[in-house]
Amino acid sequence: MTAGEEIDANVGSVAPEGTLTELGRAKVNLSLRVVGRRVDGYHDLESVVAFCDCADRLTLAPGPHLALKTVGPLASACGETADNLVLKAANLLAERVSDLKLGEFTLEKVLPVAAGIGGGSADAAAALRLLARLNGLSLDDARIQDVALKTGADVPVCLASKPCDMTGVGEVLLPLDLPELPSVLVNPRVPVATTDVFKALGLRNGELLVGAADVIEAPAWPKAGAAIADWVKALAHVGNDLQRPAIRIQPVIAEAIATLAAADGVRLARMSGSGATCFAIFADPAHAQAAAAVISHAHPDWWVHAGTLS
Repeated sequence: MTAGEEIDANVGSVAPEGTLTELGRAKVNLSLRVVGRRVDGYHDLESVVAFCDCADRLTLAPGPHLALKTVGPLASACGETADNLVLKAANLLAERVSDLKLGEFTLEKVLPVAAGIGGGSADAAAALRLLARLNGLSLDDARIQDVALKTGADVPVCLASKPCDMTGVGEVLLPLDLPELPSVLVNPRVPVATTDVFKALGLRNGELLVGAADVIEAPAWPKAGAAIADWVKALAHVGNDLQRPAIRIQPVIAEAIATLAAADGVRLARMSGSGATCFAIFADPAHAQAAAAVISHAHPDWWVHAGTLS
């Protein structure tokens, strides 16, 4: 079984040589409604977002020049370094903060790319957290918030990496009290471009998604202290509007969902984001671990991670 980087309690500390470290945790859309497409072409969304205990690891060695190197099992999938969102975020922040201290980033890439779990956005958010620490900036600084949104729609939610109800184009975040959800993530190792999925959804500028005209307020999600069963029941009423168009592009996504749904102890299975990563929530960690082992054996070419969403 291929698993992401486990959350390390020491992340956030400064190594003796001055190197800073942050994790870019995988983002999972537990639900995703496309309210409509705005006249400017952007899509308004409403999504319950949680974060998984698998992550890329980003380090920053302070120095006079901005640089990035990628390592790890999926480093080759990162594409051109110049296009990496880590550098985009750093350059945008340098344009807004005079004499910004920079350095060399090292990205240990373990999360699949173009996978619907915000890997690139999580890495960019980790870069902003590192630069904020190095320069004594608050994450609430308006310049950091502005850079996060300009870097990518998922970067603001990844900046905090806490469960929330995300609306607008990703800029409005309402914190949620989410219990730890035993889960399994699978990716059939096929990339899915978000732009292709939204194109397949087929909304015109200014068009509301059919049935979404009555979406005035976010749903009433379970209150603090609610059980896993309460969240599963609530989420079952709100799916992922991008799942069907993504399956048309990559039919193997349907197989991944069916495989998760057939596992013992599963309570909910669906796709995250624009795919192709799919997730399942389980009754308990033991069932999640057992399901991951079975799926890994049956599909040794798939990326599989058993852990928790929170």
